[in-house]
Amino acid sequence: MRVSALHTYPIKGCRRIDHDRAVVEPWGLVGDRRWMIIDSDGAQVTQRDVARLALLRAVPAGTGLELSFPGSEPLLVAQPTPDPAVTSTLWGRITMAATAAGPDADALLSKELDRDVRLVWMDDPASRRPVEPEYSLPTDRVSFADGFPLLLTNSASLDRLNDWIAESGSDEGPLPMARFRPNVVVDGATPFAEDDWLGRRLRIGTLVFRVAKPCGRCVVTTTDQETGDRGREPLRTLARYRNVDQQLLFGTNLIPDTVGEIGVGDPVEVLDRFRDPLDLS
Repeated sequence: MRVSALHTYPIKGCRRIDHDRAVVEPWGLVGDRRWMIIDSDGAQVTQRDVARLALLRAVPAGTGLELSFPGSEPLLVAQPTPDPAVTSTLWGRITMAATAAGPDADALLSKELDRDVRLVWMDDPASRRPVEPEYSLPTDRVSFADGFPLLLTNSASLDRLNDWIAESGSDEGPLPMARFRPNVVVDGATPFAEDDWLGRRLRIGTLVFRVAKPCGRCVVTTTDQETGDRGREPLRTLARYRNVDQQLLFGTNLIPDTVGEIGVGDPVEVLDRFRDPLDLS
């Protein structure tokens, strides 16, 4: 197996950035989901709420970001001086301090998303948010990602999923991997081999990761990441073939054991078990 693609998403919910190489920190790839959009109550705003967010380009510029939507002038947003005075909320239950990006970013995003929103930045991932304790060590941390530092997907699993979609007669396939918004994509495995990696470690290049938990998918996967349009796939097909305890599974979550750099082309090796596997029967 080898790494075939690497991606980050500077703002939670924004368009992906492709990388040949990426630095792994304890809380994920450098620059991945350190920024998030919140509403007037401090709650997360993602593609679940606003499909148009898929069209937001957030490109690193110095220590800040350059933001743009199709047809809009780019806006340079400087990385703010750490001032964690904003309370942000994920999933209605996880609260953490964040730093406001400033009124210019808020104005652009509010206009383009047609709602009152703010952009915030996580200044210190090391102290802000632990990973779900059931699947992690007390020292594990994560950024504004849904739950874990990295998401890995398997090209062969997508091929099998697209076969199922075609067999169903749906005209929505084949779907690209972008629908699943992974950080790491691997080639050379069998379809859904990742199920057997749960509770084991992976070596990617020279770094080691724990395979913590399968990824349950949501409406974001039905959103065309190029247009923002929504359909019914892949959730309709995942519900037929990959429904485990009411979770529609595709991909798996990783937690770094070591930090450093990984790259496209790096070998991927399944290592020892660190805990009993989850029951995916």
